[in-house]
Amino acid sequence: MPREFTRAERVSDAVQQEVAVLIRDEVRDPRVGMVNITDVEISRDLAYGKIFVTFVEERDQQQIDEAMAALNGASGYLRKLLAASIKLRITPKLTFIFDESGRRGQHLSALIDLAISKESPSDVEGDEQQPDSEGA
Repeated sequence: MPREFTRAERVSDAVQQEVAVLIRDEVRDPRVGMVNITDVEISRDLAYGKIFVTFVEERDQQQIDEAMAALNGASGYLRKLLAASIKLRITPKLTFIFDESGRRGQHLSALIDLAISKESPSDVEGDEQQPDSEGA
C-alpha cells in the first residue's frame, strides 16, 4: 500500500516551494543573499512553521546571525505573501532557523580527508609488501 501523507506534510512541501520563490523574488535585504531551504516543519494544527535554511556562500557566525535576524524580521511580510499565494484557512507563523547540518558535514568530511592524508606511506607500503614476502 502506498504511504499516506498527512496534511501537515503536504502543506510543508507547498510552503517550502513557495517560500523559496518569495525569498528569491521579494526579499531585497542584502544581508540575506542566496538561501537554500533545507526543510520545513509545520505543526499539526498548521499554525506554526519552522523553516530551516542554509546559505550558498561561506559566512562567518556574525553574518549568519545578521541574515537570520533579517529573515525573521521579514517573516510577517513573507507570511502575508504566502497567504496570498497558498489558499489556507490558517497561514502558519514562520520562524527561520539556521541549519548546521551542511556545515557539520563539510567539517567531518575535512577531518576524514585529513586523517587519510596523514596515514603514513610506510603503513601502506608495508601492507602491500606482506603478501610478496609470504609468497617468496
